[in-house]
Amino acid sequence: MVVLEKAESPQYTWLYQFSLPIPPVKTPAMTITNPVTGNPIDYYQVYINQFTQKVYPNKDNAVLVGYDGMGRETVVRFINNATMASAVHLHGSYSRALWDGWAQDVIEPLQFKDYYYPNSQSARFSWYHDHAIEHAAENAYFCQAGGYIIHDAAEDALGLPSGYGQFDIPLILASKQYKSDGTLFSPASEDDSLYGDIIQVNGQPWPFFNVQPRKYRLRFLDVSVSRTFLLYFQRQSGSTAKIPFQVIASDSGLLAAPVAASELYLSMGERYEVVFDFSPLAGQNITLRNTEDVGDDEDYLHTGKVMRFVVSGTPVADPSAVPSTLATVHWPSPAGPGVDHEFLFHRSNSQWQINGVVFADMANRVLANVPRGTVEVWELENSSGGWSHPIHIHLVDFKVLSRTNGDRPLYEYETMGLKDVVWLGPGETVRVEAHYAPWDGVYMFHCHNLIHEDHEMMAAFNVTALLDLGYNETAFRDPMEGRWRAEAVTAAKFTPAAITEKVQFMASLEPYNNVDEVHEVLEEYWDTHG
Repeated sequence: MVVLEKAESPQYTWLYQFSLPIPPVKTPAMTITNPVTGNPIDYYQVYINQFTQKVYPNKDNAVLVGYDGMGRETVVRFINNATMASAVHLHGSYSRALWDGWAQDVIEPLQFKDYYYPNSQSARFSWYHDHAIEHAAENAYFCQAGGYIIHDAAEDALGLPSGYGQFDIPLILASKQYKSDGTLFSPASEDDSLYGDIIQVNGQPWPFFNVQPRKYRLRFLDVSVSRTFLLYFQRQSGSTAKIPFQVIASDSGLLAAPVAASELYLSMGERYEVVFDFSPLAGQNITLRNTEDVGDDEDYLHTGKVMRFVVSGTPVADPSAVPSTLATVHWPSPAGPGVDHEFLFHRSNSQWQINGVVFADMANRVLANVPRGTVEVWELENSSGGWSHPIHIHLVDFKVLSRTNGDRPLYEYETMGLKDVVWLGPGETVRVEAHYAPWDGVYMFHCHNLIHEDHEMMAAFNVTALLDLGYNETAFRDPMEGRWRAEAVTAAKFTPAAITEKVQFMASLEPYNNVDEVHEVLEEYWDTHG
């Protein structure tokens, strides 16, 4: 029997009474020509602003701090109008190190930083969120998180349910706690976990969504700071059986083939996409639910519920399909039977550590030096007692090889595609395999329970340069390189001419122009140096 905790937030009695919000799509402020390729670069301005939102209809507005909303290559200028420092990580992108959101590369209030993103990977549901040293949890909790969807022609040709906000729906899950006046509780004083007792989807507690009796693509993302979900669909009345669906994508894009499932683990930072067919359920209400006692997370009265789908009884034509083959997944070349690095995620002396090291230990926090272009197997072990740890490795997409010593198997939907976050339940050990390419540079890996991250469960790895590679390119290795740091906001830096000059200078250094060529050169190098 699961014991439910006493609610921490004021009672919320409006379950399934407010509709699901759909996050807006941001449009570029300018489009600038790349001086090297002649291709367009989209330039965005995203403001980190304080705003208010009424979460409880009968209480005060909650004060939040978030982004004001968001192909091709892009330069995104993040302008900090808030009161705390920020750093932005585009989670799922193989950004160069100095635009990856290094935790100490912060944007102070009244500063801005220009981030250059490639957007040249396979289609995927990425997201961007705060990564500032020591208060990423607080910033992300107060809404500094947003979806970032990349499309490509191969995916578009499959005929999957499409039309953003119509049949292609982002479902961004969060679990939060509120104070008695309806304002948001802060995780600033927490050093363990903050599970939250109010489940929100796209910012709305327990919403409903009207759907037609046809297939929908549902893109799941968990932006909670501490809660893991085990999701399933169930009829509101009648049979209590879990309704099956098809998993079609994970963190790094489409799976090789769809995987039939009736429940889905989703931990902090993870993304999974499913196709759910409502056509046999016309005229019914379908509840998306969460299983209790997942990863020893604390459960409350309504944390077993997520949202409701209200299915129309009127038949409609549905031209969408789910092909038996979805994508050619570019798996890492097998690294061999051994383990290259072992990482122990644990707690000691009230600190969350990796191999006994905390991120503040600058002399020792680089725990792996990986020659550029190599494939390695990393073993990730959770020995921290009753806590779970979703582990995110920046830069790379990895293959999950094995899961041992826990109470669940390695699920097929974990293995049919590549990922960048893997959940370590209590006591579990997981092995992952990744190709450490295309770039060299210093990157982070960490627990995506952001409270654990803020309390030092974060380290770095160095994709080391190959000095005899014979391929000349501009170095972008140091995430703290001075010329790319945040700048003071001045009117002169925001004129169209100044923006164009800055973006074209960044593009002239060709940070992403030759990714296919880089892969070829690295393969040729290791063919002769293996």
